[in-house]
Amino acid sequence: MSSSIPAWLKKAQDRDHINTVLRVLTDREQLRYRARSMSQRQSDLSLKHRLAQLPSRITANNHLSQHYSIAVGSKPENQIYNRYSDIIPYDQTMVDVDGRYLNANWVRERAGGFLTIATQAPLPYTAHEFLSTIVMRGIRVVAQLTQNYEGGRQKAHVYFPSVPGETWTIQPYDGEGTISPLQVTLQKVETVDSAHCTVSTVSVTELSDDPSKRPFVFRHMLYDAWPDHGVPAPEDRAGLLNFIRLADELNRDTSDVSGTDAEAYPPMMVNCSAGVGRTGAFIALCSLLRANGILAKSNDSDHPSKSDIPLLPASPLGPLPETVGWDPVAQEIDSLREQRPGMVQRPEQVLLIYDVLAAAWVAKDTIQTTS
Repeated sequence: MSSSIPAWLKKAQDRDHINTVLRVLTDREQLRYRARSMSQRQSDLSLKHRLAQLPSRITANNHLSQHYSIAVGSKPENQIYNRYSDIIPYDQTMVDVDGRYLNANWVRERAGGFLTIATQAPLPYTAHEFLSTIVMRGIRVVAQLTQNYEGGRQKAHVYFPSVPGETWTIQPYDGEGTISPLQVTLQKVETVDSAHCTVSTVSVTELSDDPSKRPFVFRHMLYDAWPDHGVPAPEDRAGLLNFIRLADELNRDTSDVSGTDAEAYPPMMVNCSAGVGRTGAFIALCSLLRANGILAKSNDSDHPSKSDIPLLPASPLGPLPETVGWDPVAQEIDSLREQRPGMVQRPEQVLLIYDVLAAAWVAKDTIQTTS
């Protein structure tokens, strides 16, 4: 069955190659990290001091700090909305919530072409922005890869009820009376053991005087077999593939969602706790599975033309070196890190991508053989 695995993946699974990939990707992310740190320092300087230093700042490093700027999320008034102080979204791919801040980035798959919102898990004072993004962007599926509590610590704020039929009212944290509350109702809950997940169907209604406001329905998928600071156990890898397939299937399903004019294939919203490690690995897997025909492919025409959704930015770091540039996994991870800091955060998450891809090809071959 291993013969179905493509030659590039067999070559890429060599231990020496993977070590080289990890080293190259780490070196490039360190450059981005220094650029992000510089952008923070520059945003903290007084205008007078910045103007005084301007002639000496027009350098390659300054160009990098502008490209990888995290100035918006670093503002004092926005720091309370960041779950972790070292995970702040890039300005140029940041998701806009009607002028309000959310620690989230638009991410476009390099290989698969699909558009995703990668975000941290909600905080008590970002639940309204989180739900507003779901409604505004027509999000049909939210994939949550962290438990609400892990290791005795809260990793994700719960933003909808746990009992079917129950309704909560979510108030804006700082709307100064100009932003309407949201009414959130849990419609139903299903457990899908084969995909290690719970699927909740949730409706959101804006509480306003506008009679045209209709409930918006989305599905929340909670994956329960991906530990923090780790990866799914080998016996859970098939379940992870099933979860990815189910998320893609539900994202195409319009039978239980709002509106007859819904997009054929809207963006998905993906979060873990910080929205970088598990979230990055999940998006990388979706992209590579899609590009190789294991998931249905996404066309540019599937997504609406929206001027505020950025295109995949070109990297000022240049292409990957030839030693790893042929490897689609390395390309995908590097591309994701261009769009949100620290994506696919840990070495074991990089290894997971190679392993799950190989397992997916074996499973695909088995299905084709027995069909």
